[in-house]
Amino acid sequence: MPSSVAEAYAPDARLLADLVVRAPQSLTMVGLAGGSFRMGSEDPLAYPADGEGPVRDVEVPAFAIAATTVTVAEFAAFVQATGHRTVAERLGDSLVFAGLLTPELRARSTAVVAAPWWRQVRGACWHRPEGPESSVEDRADHPVTHISRLDAEAYASWVGARLPSEAEWEFAARGGLDQQPYPWGAVREPGGRPRMKTFQGVFPDSPAEAVGTVPVTAYSPNAYGLHNMTGNVWEWAAGPFRPDDERGVLRGGSYMCHESYCRRYRTSARTATTPDTSLGHAGFRLVVDVT
Repeated sequence: MPSSVAEAYAPDARLLADLVVRAPQSLTMVGLAGGSFRMGSEDPLAYPADGEGPVRDVEVPAFAIAATTVTVAEFAAFVQATGHRTVAERLGDSLVFAGLLTPELRARSTAVVAAPWWRQVRGACWHRPEGPESSVEDRADHPVTHISRLDAEAYASWVGARLPSEAEWEFAARGGLDQQPYPWGAVREPGGRPRMKTFQGVFPDSPAEAVGTVPVTAYSPNAYGLHNMTGNVWEWAAGPFRPDDERGVLRGGSYMCHESYCRRYRTSARTATTPDTSLGHAGFRLVVDVT
């Protein structure tokens, strides 16, 4: 019998080995010269309570940022090398979008009162993203999810990198554009074609397409060569949400964002949760200092 919750929900060795084989051998980083940009937004699409504004001039030193979020395969290599157990594995549960669950699992999972489309699922974690009967075996190139900021920081330390500051993240997401809501410009779906993974259809019960993550390079990159800076998964950034609010901050929106309740699939958008929270739509990407 497993001696702890973390051991009970640990990935099996065969799965890890299979994923690690599919992990890239090196990080793909994009060097950015930095500079001054106008950070934040006062656009009508913005949520004032999120602290997106006011628009302010910010100077960002040179840095390098990963072209994609960390993948399932890359995280598997970290777990195989270090034995790391995520917060979700140690606690034994994580939050999953109800629309991804089987009817049986949805019926026996606990709904979040303020947002009933979220369910607390026993056994959900990075390698079982929809609970015990699910697997990431066919998602090696998808963003790893159910990652708390504590887990993201542990991975970053292992590879000699760090999480981006909010200013670095937004500078990179904008791709050199000034005060545009999306990494490619002003129009969310140019020519009627989606440029990011968000919820299509009527949220939360009537999706028009499959819900969930897509591969980290599924959409065209921005002008800096960075994929999925908005949509797909929220990305952890360094620092607190506000000076008087120590919660961790996430940027970029996710596959669950929908204009009816969450327009946070924009370059200036932000949200907050505690650093030890894991969610089925949260991942991360890395930065390194340039000297």
